Amino acid sequence: MKRACVTGHRAMSAFPAGLSETLRSVVLDGYTEFLVGMALGFDQYCCEELLRMKGEFPQIRIVACIPCGDQAARFTRAQKARYDRLCAAADERIVLYPSYVEGCMQERNRYMVDHSDLVVAYLRYAGGCTYYTVKYAVERGKEILYLK
Repeated sequence: MKRACVTGHRAMSAFPAGLSETLRSVVLDGYTEFLVGMALGFDQYCCEELLRMKGEFPQIRIVACIPCGDQAARFTRAQKARYDRLCAAADERIVLYPSYVEGCMQERNRYMVDHSDLVVAYLRYAGGCTYYTVKYAVERGKEILYLK
């Protein structure tokens, strides 16, 4: 089984151009399992698109990689409802810590990279969690597919 993870910025106001086509090409390349960190922004857009694609590609498995059980504690009511819906729809949920501990988000990102063959990345600037996740993936020799 070929496994991919996704990483991208949280601050996004719209569905990223090219995301559907990129994920479709990854599935057509034989990737069936997707590790998603469930953060706001890119992660949740990917999760929603992968769920939509399951109608055409039922072999897709979504693994929600949750850094801590209270990940959504600071979300708005609407954000939490979306998060809960996506987590419930995932095929599997992995929770690294029962509650927030310093560094759990980065540990979640390293976990996803370490357990993936491919990293699908939406990286628009140096700095932040996405940048460091991509840097970690490069150091580990992982294949990276950048969303254009």
